[in-house]
Amino acid sequence: MRRPHGETPRWNGCTGATATWPTGTCGGGGTGDSEVQTVDWLDDIHQLFPRETIERLERDAVERYEIVDVVTDPAVLERIEPNPALLRAVLRTKHLMNLAVLAMARRIVEAVVRQLMEKLVTEIRQSFTGARSRRPSNHKNSRNFDFKATIRANLAHYQPDQRRIAIEKPKFVSRTRRHVEQWQVILLVDQSGSMVSSVIHSAVTAACLWSLPGLRTHLVAFDTNVVDLTSDVTDPVELLMKVQLGGGTDIARAVAYGASLIDNPRRAIVAVITDFYEGGDDHDLVRTVRKLVEQGTHVLGLAALDDEAAPSYDRVLAQRLANVGAHVGAMTPGQLAEFVAEKLS
Repeated sequence: MRRPHGETPRWNGCTGATATWPTGTCGGGGTGDSEVQTVDWLDDIHQLFPRETIERLERDAVERYEIVDVVTDPAVLERIEPNPALLRAVLRTKHLMNLAVLAMARRIVEAVVRQLMEKLVTEIRQSFTGARSRRPSNHKNSRNFDFKATIRANLAHYQPDQRRIAIEKPKFVSRTRRHVEQWQVILLVDQSGSMVSSVIHSAVTAACLWSLPGLRTHLVAFDTNVVDLTSDVTDPVELLMKVQLGGGTDIARAVAYGASLIDNPRRAIVAVITDFYEGGDDHDLVRTVRKLVEQGTHVLGLAALDDEAAPSYDRVLAQRLANVGAHVGAMTPGQLAEFVAEKLS
């Protein structure tokens, strides 16, 4: 943005920021002749910076400076590059959008969900492809290469002068397919604002799990109310557009609903994805979790389900749930898939 020589940049009165931001990023009024609009600012940074910097600036504009029109202004939405930070922003602000803007924002949701699906579906399916057995196999695949057996079979070809073994007969092992019986995986997802990343990954994970043999997946969102979203689990974009972030939190109510969905307690996994800040009856929650564990149900208490697996949660309540037999921690979607696959086997 051009300015008279020697004039100090001024953005609507804001000072002290590490980058220049468009109008509306902080309080106070400026005395300049003009104000930069978000769409103009986007044009400038797309001309001045490489893609990695642009994405960082756009992410900071939304998350640190709460420039809402980054995801509510049609002109801005046309220019912006879809990324997870903007998806989170769309989910937080979609209630402010009219139908036309919401349709444009959906482009961001679809693009980021597609990226996540491509990554997660591979991770999740690998967890269910089967464990390596020790039976020899004629199927030559790098994943099935048997290093020790290959060394033993080729010791006769050791070359002392070069200190190496010539591999003439590589050995491979087979993979046994896991014996899968019908199991239920019930994902209970806290839709409070702080859990938005976990909501996104839960929706995508549920969609990936849905088509696996021997597995029935349920997805339930909750705040003080409980909403069963299982009917939309095959379409994570539509599902995320229905999520209503914010409100209170009644974990006990959600877990009670999840318990009511169980057909066979010993073939069920209930994963409660929450920060454990309970607004309902914590004693009732602990009692319900204890009953689930006693009947043979696997209960997971996940303080985060996303790529970072860096939780912020009420450790006191989490410890109480761990004390009655719940597995408590944080996982990436791939780690959750591994846990489920291990139980199914």
